[in-house]
Amino acid sequence: MITSIQGILTSATPLSAIVELNGLGYEVHIPVTTAEKLPAPGATVKLHTLVIYREDSQTLYGFANVEERDFFRLMIENVTGVGPKMAVTIMSKLSLASLAAAIRDGDIASLAKCPGIGKKTAERLVVELRAKLGASDSPSTSPVAGNLEAGAPAKPESRIRDAVLALVALGYKADSADEAIRRATLQLGASATTEQLIKKALS
Repeated sequence: MITSIQGILTSATPLSAIVELNGLGYEVHIPVTTAEKLPAPGATVKLHTLVIYREDSQTLYGFANVEERDFFRLMIENVTGVGPKMAVTIMSKLSLASLAAAIRDGDIASLAKCPGIGKKTAERLVVELRAKLGASDSPSTSPVAGNLEAGAPAKPESRIRDAVLALVALGYKADSADEAIRRATLQLGASATTEQLIKKALS
């Protein structure tokens, strides 16, 4: 299984990237949230990947970090009716921190705003993933939940989630707040504090 690919980014769109490695160009399907973090064409890039095999095709999906790739796998393996394309659409609309928070909190309204996601699919996301992401009434056994909840990888996601919630409390819509904080994170870097992210988003 190809778990990651590192090479020269030759071109990119909001939903795909071409990575050249050893003279071969690999097309990698990515969510918008990963495209936002790509370097300029010509630079070295590393994507954490999952290959989806079908009878007539092999499709490579890539993500900026391991947590996003594992969340993608969690959705397509556990949620009825959610395939790779829909999972990429969901992850293109909201950051991982906001998605996980919406599922844990049962926020059907925010999830249903993702393009192509109706209320029933949003409800399935909550029902089938809530326990795996560490809902307060259910202990988590998922490695993804562990990464989101504790340890070094969780800290940036926690700051992003808290910043998004702060903007929502100020009157922003959930998707607009998420987009604003994502932009602030790209500008300030992963080490930015919650307060810095909020100030940047409001500036």
